[in-house]
Amino acid sequence: MIVTTAQLFKHAYGKYAVGAYNINNAEQAMGLFKGCIQSKAPFIIQISKGARKYTDKKMLEAIIRAANDIFPEAIFAVHLDHGDEETCYDCINSGFYSSVMIDASHETYEKNIEISKRVVEAAHKKGISVEAELGQLGGVEEDIKVEDGHATLTNPDEAKDFVTRTGCDSLACAIGTSHGAYKFKGKQSLHFDVLKKIQHIMPGYPLVMHGSSSVPQDEVARINAAGGKLGSAVGVDVNEYLPAAKLGVTKINIDTDGRLVWTRVHREFFRDKPQEFDFRPPGKIFIEEYAKFIASRNHLLGSEGQLEDLRKNLGK
Repeated sequence: MIVTTAQLFKHAYGKYAVGAYNINNAEQAMGLFKGCIQSKAPFIIQISKGARKYTDKKMLEAIIRAANDIFPEAIFAVHLDHGDEETCYDCINSGFYSSVMIDASHETYEKNIEISKRVVEAAHKKGISVEAELGQLGGVEEDIKVEDGHATLTNPDEAKDFVTRTGCDSLACAIGTSHGAYKFKGKQSLHFDVLKKIQHIMPGYPLVMHGSSSVPQDEVARINAAGGKLGSAVGVDVNEYLPAAKLGVTKINIDTDGRLVWTRVHREFFRDKPQEFDFRPPGKIFIEEYAKFIASRNHLLGSEGQLEDLRKNLGK
């Protein structure tokens, strides 16, 4: 069952965070749905501009529709990740997406408000939720690259003004996370002080945490042992997910970790079976491994076991 992110956030606020997972193909979709059903958790499917171009945007929509039929007990939102204005309108008019993210954070403050407000007005006419971004995360995600020196934390005072003027349903905050596998040098924690200030100024308002993959070191080690060269990849401490959720973070984005699982499974499979050429056996292994990974993350996010209460809350 497809719902809006606003509906999910209303139930989650202050209790848990909903996992937002990017998909690009059928194997990821199957693993994601299986893992969320196994852990009885609601979730958000994120589709990036890159994913829409990877095969064709209609292909992903068809895969998700099929998964919805295969797993009728699932409750999830379909969300455009890091959209520009044009892509947001395309998704809004498609009749399929229940949520879009407009990312104009690279623009000036006033221009960001102007663009985000236009997208909000168009989306709300069709009952679609909108996420906007204030502040900039460092790191690399597809065609988005922000050098560390240009990354800026979200200003709590600006956050309230931004939300009031744009009418966005949730706000992606820059609180110390970073896109990609190479996030931090050494030990780095989230800026909980910024989160606390935003929650104090905007109590009850849903916040979003981007760049939140943990980059599991066991996955990195296994990939490197199977011929990879990931180097000093470091991610977010998973023990900070739930504390962030208690401070108003209702959506936590996890993409890189799923790619690491895919890479580890395939590198190890073809290393151990060099005579093999059929991609389906490792694909099946990946589906099960990704499902286990998704369930483990839902446990850490606190969304595990929330499905039935959410269903009652939605009156479904």
